[in-house]
Amino acid sequence: MVNLDFEKMGGLLPAVIQDSMTNKVLMLGFMNEEAYQKTLETNKVVFFSRTKNRLWMKGETSGNTLQVVSITPDCDCDTILIKAIPAGPVCHTGSGTCFGEKIEEDVMFLKYLQSFIERRRMEMPEGSYTTSLFQKGVNRMAQKVGEEAVETVIEATNGTEDRLVYEAADLIYHLMVLLTSKGLRIEDLARELKKRHKE
Repeated sequence: MVNLDFEKMGGLLPAVIQDSMTNKVLMLGFMNEEAYQKTLETNKVVFFSRTKNRLWMKGETSGNTLQVVSITPDCDCDTILIKAIPAGPVCHTGSGTCFGEKIEEDVMFLKYLQSFIERRRMEMPEGSYTTSLFQKGVNRMAQKVGEEAVETVIEATNGTEDRLVYEAADLIYHLMVLLTSKGLRIEDLARELKKRHKE
């Protein structure tokens, strides 16, 4: 376990908050040891407010909480990077970030979905469709990819644009589940495509 250095800044540690889906930096806050422990316990980002001199859970009044995905210390262990899922606008001004940046590119949801599928594989909650696919094994997953590919082709040649998008989304989802079962991610496909790409 990493020993974080809270003493360098008089008991406080800067916490950089990054959107786990888009990789946009959302805000910077500070934590003391108690706030850090509360963050670990609740899986929601808790800061130490320097103006109010108390612990403060992000979103405690607005409801715009930050759900923790991962916490990574820097090389000196005196700053942490928290990847989180925001429940709403992060800035008190109503902006998505405290730096005024536009947050979401829809394509980045695939990265979030990939991580969600991996969590399903680890936790295997009952009643989850994704869990049921993992339980049925690689042959069933591969079969579903094939079925969804055929349905996508049918909609492309004989259907509507809305149905094509619907079936293609099913295809991508089932492909991601299959990749996950093999220890791979959608990013592996992106890297392969990038390697092949020629200007």
